[in-house]
Amino acid sequence: MNAEDFPTPDVEVETIAPERLKDRIDAGEEIVLLDARMQSDYEEWRIDGETVTSINVPYFEFLDDDIGEDVLDRIPDDREVTVLCAKGGASEYVAGTLAERGYDVNHLEDGMNGWASIYETVEVTDYDGAGTLLQYQRPSSGCLGYLVYDDGEAAVIDPLRAFTDRYLEDAEDLGVDLKYALDTHIHADHISGVRDLDDEGVEGVIPEAAVDRGVTYADELASAEDGDTFQVGDVTVETVYTPGHTTGMTSYLIGDSLLATGDGLFVESVARPDLEEGDDGAPDAARMLYESLQERVLTLPDDTLIGGAHFSDAAEPAADGTYTAPIGRLVEEMDALTMDEQAFVDLILSDMPPRPANYEDIIATNLGQNAVDDDEAFTLELGPNNCAASQDSLAGD
Repeated sequence: MNAEDFPTPDVEVETIAPERLKDRIDAGEEIVLLDARMQSDYEEWRIDGETVTSINVPYFEFLDDDIGEDVLDRIPDDREVTVLCAKGGASEYVAGTLAERGYDVNHLEDGMNGWASIYETVEVTDYDGAGTLLQYQRPSSGCLGYLVYDDGEAAVIDPLRAFTDRYLEDAEDLGVDLKYALDTHIHADHISGVRDLDDEGVEGVIPEAAVDRGVTYADELASAEDGDTFQVGDVTVETVYTPGHTTGMTSYLIGDSLLATGDGLFVESVARPDLEEGDDGAPDAARMLYESLQERVLTLPDDTLIGGAHFSDAAEPAADGTYTAPIGRLVEEMDALTMDEQAFVDLILSDMPPRPANYEDIIATNLGQNAVDDDEAFTLELGPNNCAASQDSLAGD
């Protein structure tokens, strides 16, 4: 059923904004969520947290006037319950039926679509290069991006199409000119914002090594080869070619302080190697990743920060709230970074999660082979990123 097909509840139901719900979860409040989506959607992607109790009861269980006691028994009647669905229509209806029965309920504004619209900015305080470095965080999918600015100029790394206006507004608020928008690779979990920002006068940059995958718009953008640099005020952003996750995977060393690794290395894991050539090509890609990590990444000073393009539920944020960590600490905590090549390959091929939802369509869109409007693009990328090679954290193993 569509949201407009649900009857309006006879009682007034309060809404809670996605940002407010996240603030409460972050504050450690005990939260009860009643997720009214279908079980398959719930199992693929849901809101979790240490203090979150999540209950899945699909909306159709509430369509009859006589709701089963077995359904009602699953829902606490002595605590506030937040009902959510995909877009907000079903949850308002379900919350209304519960409110009529005396439950203390509200519902999540715009549902999981609203949750996916949360995009937070946190300063990387351990960054000690020139200028200021911010990390963008999208909690719904674990996507991370970076904005570095100095002396009236800025660059964004791994921007999302859904937040094109946000980057421009942030630059305006900071009083800087957004000069570059750089992608680390052809993403498989979200629609890139590089082309849209280029259309707005920002110089879009893609890795030269990614062009051979079939990028249709390469002539319209600048390209980045190993060793190329981009100047942002006094900040130098250096291109470091780090293939493995994809053949075009490219990192950017910002101010000699943080390496934006895209999907090469995360604070809790390493990249999965199967999204470009599938299972058959994964072993060779894993060996390529091993070489990149050993020869291009881990040779940097131990205090160089690593900042990936994603984080998973298994990741632990740093003291400043960012998903960053110094190389030296990752080497100490992640055995995968000190293994020999064959052991490394065997490990990362052993526990890969399901591939990201709609990843083939997302890749085709990011290559320019598939045209989608903004709503379609937003829908395509809903859900977890699943770009790491492991279900659980490899740090501390």
